[in-house]
Amino acid sequence: MRILQGKPQDRFDVVVVGSGAAALAAAATAANEGKSVLVVEKSALLGGTSAVSGGMLWVAANHLARAAGIDDSPADAARYVRAVSRGRGRDDLFDAAITRGDDMLRYLERELDVAFLLLDNFPDYRMDLDGALDGGRTVEPALYDAAAALGPLRAHIRTDGRAPFTMQEYENWGAFTHFPWAELAARETAGLVAKGQALVSMLLASCLGNDVTLAVEARAERLVVVDGRVTGVVVDGRTFHANDGVVLASGGFEWDKRLADGLLQTRLHVVCSPPSNTGDGLRMAQRLGARTGGTREAWWAPMSVIPGDLRDGEQVGTLLRFERQGPGSIMVNQHGRRFANESQNYNDLARSLHSWDPAANAPLNTPAHVVFDHAFLERYGVLSHRAGQPTPAWLLEGATLADLAARIGVDPAALADTVGRFNHYAELGQDPDFGRGGSRYDTYWGDAANVFPNPSLAPLTTGPYYALAVVNGAFGTSGGVSTDAVGRVQDVDGDPIAGLFAAGNIAESAYGAGYPGAGATLGPLMTMGYLIGRTLAGQPAGYPAEVPAAAAAR
Repeated sequence: MRILQGKPQDRFDVVVVGSGAAALAAAATAANEGKSVLVVEKSALLGGTSAVSGGMLWVAANHLARAAGIDDSPADAARYVRAVSRGRGRDDLFDAAITRGDDMLRYLERELDVAFLLLDNFPDYRMDLDGALDGGRTVEPALYDAAAALGPLRAHIRTDGRAPFTMQEYENWGAFTHFPWAELAARETAGLVAKGQALVSMLLASCLGNDVTLAVEARAERLVVVDGRVTGVVVDGRTFHANDGVVLASGGFEWDKRLADGLLQTRLHVVCSPPSNTGDGLRMAQRLGARTGGTREAWWAPMSVIPGDLRDGEQVGTLLRFERQGPGSIMVNQHGRRFANESQNYNDLARSLHSWDPAANAPLNTPAHVVFDHAFLERYGVLSHRAGQPTPAWLLEGATLADLAARIGVDPAALADTVGRFNHYAELGQDPDFGRGGSRYDTYWGDAANVFPNPSLAPLTTGPYYALAVVNGAFGTSGGVSTDAVGRVQDVDGDPIAGLFAAGNIAESAYGAGYPGAGATLGPLMTMGYLIGRTLAGQPAGYPAEVPAAAAAR
């Protein structure tokens, strides 16, 4: 164990296991309210899955949207979330996430100096459902000068390796071929960070300002229980006592193959989270009789495996977004046929990769491939590859569609028929088979400069043709320990386990199997972290709508 910051004592008011955004929201809130806090991180780097995420938060009826004149309400959001979740999930967690999300957001802004930007035109993922909103529920962290704020600690924060740009800027620039790469390189040199790294960095800056002790390479092994109450945690053989409570926020169980295969509804082929997410906190809570919920689910996403994309020395998956959503690409299954709307949100699209063919006793839609032509490659590029460069091994190429069909092992006649039908309707701006380009979400990820009628559709006509393998992946698991509406871990009878709290991917998701919009992971998880911090400090869940005079004077 290495202590990066703070006091090497054995007793704190609060001990937090994990260092993602939910963990840091709990730690920073409790510390800001006067509690002594220790954060222990299993890996050598701080930030967890949050640090390699887009850093966005889905927060219904938030004050930034109100200030922008966007009409939203908790009631509308609740109808939408319940529809997205298909009737599954718990009302108390729904209500906590929806009604307390803006309290969390305002508290982080005013008390912890975390700066957010409103994405006023980023639509919800299922615009066809009652209560959906075409912008205003997603916020993202602002660009942040981590070098100035954190000094030497910055070197201990996990990074995803991406250039420092915001989603607002992505909207303006479009495809990576249009990005101002020289400007972004200058930002990186100057110490600016964005997305999940910016979110984690701002929360850590608040922790530093409130004397939170931070330890890395510190694996929590078991919880300490005295007279039925959790009073501490053993970390690498050393006991740390917690006067008020222990917060488990150690991430999901996706990197433990035995757990993942035994609990998840389908095989998980690849993930993009840190390899330290092996279910440690889940096991510790289960030893005390904790109830679990939603363990069949994950934050599903279609991904490709690009050799050399490593995290802590382990191969991780790469999320496919514009590569499948931009006009001029399609996805086909092992039969050479399209099987879904390629432009829909990643969570729903990935679920189509779970489909099973009972007659063949094999997956129905995998292996799958994104297929596109050379014109698409020239306009947009694909991941790190650009037209004119040697074709990498992870990208299959064929001079004709028949050649490409042979490379990916599908019937050439079926692929030619699929592309021909798609091309005919793409020129008309239609997709009668799967409705691609028919929703506000689809066209948001399209190309407004597309010469064809629909921003999401363009024909594939210019050889050579390319294919990129797609597998079922996830950002992490989304089920685990059950909690009440303020984060207290529940036992198998639904009663709180005294002194034990949980937030983040270790815990049952507030939205059940649903994924309402961008930031639907971090929004409710950080809200629960905030609620835990307030509860541990003996403070109410709510936060005043107006800035208190004392806070305004600071």
